[in-house]
Amino acid sequence: MSTPPAGTTEKRMFSRNDYLAPLPIPTGERPCDVLNTIWRKNEAVLDIGNYSIGSAVMVMWPGVMLFLGLAYVFDDPDALILGACIMALPIFWLIQGLFREVPLPIRFNRQRREVCVPRDNGEYWIVPWETVTAAATQQSSVSQAGKATMGLLVIGFENPDPHATEDNKHFSLGFNCGGGTTGMALWECMRSYMEVGPEAAPDAAALNSGANLRYYIDYMKDKAKERGWFLTLLWEGVFGVFIFNAPLATYLQRKKLYPPPDLLYPDIIEWSKPIPPEQWTKRSPELEAAIAKREAELAAHAERELA
Repeated sequence: MSTPPAGTTEKRMFSRNDYLAPLPIPTGERPCDVLNTIWRKNEAVLDIGNYSIGSAVMVMWPGVMLFLGLAYVFDDPDALILGACIMALPIFWLIQGLFREVPLPIRFNRQRREVCVPRDNGEYWIVPWETVTAAATQQSSVSQAGKATMGLLVIGFENPDPHATEDNKHFSLGFNCGGGTTGMALWECMRSYMEVGPEAAPDAAALNSGANLRYYIDYMKDKAKERGWFLTLLWEGVFGVFIFNAPLATYLQRKKLYPPPDLLYPDIIEWSKPIPPEQWTKRSPELEAAIAKREAELAAHAERELA
């Protein structure tokens, strides 16, 4: 599939597309794993997953609390019936997701500059890193309730097998992160790992954290150091617990994804092992030139902002 060059932005009245790769040049955004997609990180490989039971809980819980609150305030059992009708299907999907097998992650190998893409029936692709496509898409709509914006980060892979059937040539993965700068920040987690190093990408914090009350209290203490206890208790305590039920989301996320699924194909186990630095694959000259040009553009933009 042909895509516009990385760094291209297409804007329309109610949409925006930011093309990020190929070639994977800097976006200017700071890496931020907004969806807890990083499942495993070491010196050689980075595992990215698109399964988040915790996010599903935090999206549905406000609806549950809304109908419970309406039933309590107005002493109206019909609100519970209405809530059950509206929330029954999402809750069913959530419960079904708890019993479904977690999809295997995409694995980025920075030393070989390749990506392992698991497919159905035990197959997998080994895709050159510099051929991976990425775009942050954003769509807006206007109604009586105001303007609503939704977006995705879409990462695409091409089957390296020239004899692949038409329905097995392309594979893409979408992340519901809002598009725009948020999508760029999520993409930077992968791009920075591959082009800068492991230290440039966030850790798999959501999976390394505890799934108990002690962890949540320690988390609130850390936040209180940044913004004070009043805002911490208001946001993390009131909104986080009662509106979004963050403790339950964290608990289910860790129970389902700890330890995260691994790629146990014999060839991929060997492929994932570190190799001597002198054997590492180098950037292509085209990418070197594109990164240098982009870094110069970002530096010039930063100077204009300071002027």
